[in-house]
Amino acid sequence: MAKSKKQPDQKLEGDALVKETCRRIRAAKGLWDAHRNAACRGERDRALELYNQLTKDQKDKIPQQLRIWLRYRSEKYFGAHQTPPGSSHRSGKNRAVKKR
Repeated sequence: MAKSKKQPDQKLEGDALVKETCRRIRAAKGLWDAHRNAACRGERDRALELYNQLTKDQKDKIPQQLRIWLRYRSEKYFGAHQTPPGSSHRSGKNRAVKKR
């Protein structure tokens, strides 16, 4: 049986926290590029959670490209103004078309 590489209940600090945050953002970015939006949402949430734990100096260690991607996707595609996943309210898909 293979051992798990990461222990989820282990508290990260310092450079390990920065490295894990970068890894999570890259994973979310890869899922986004593969059009796996639900998986991307979960990974982005975990990355954002770690990112919010960072200090200002640690945030500067994250590559700018990753920081921009995380903010852009967070605000534009996953913001509070968007319909939450699993919602049955979709515009136009289940509407009956009336013919006269």
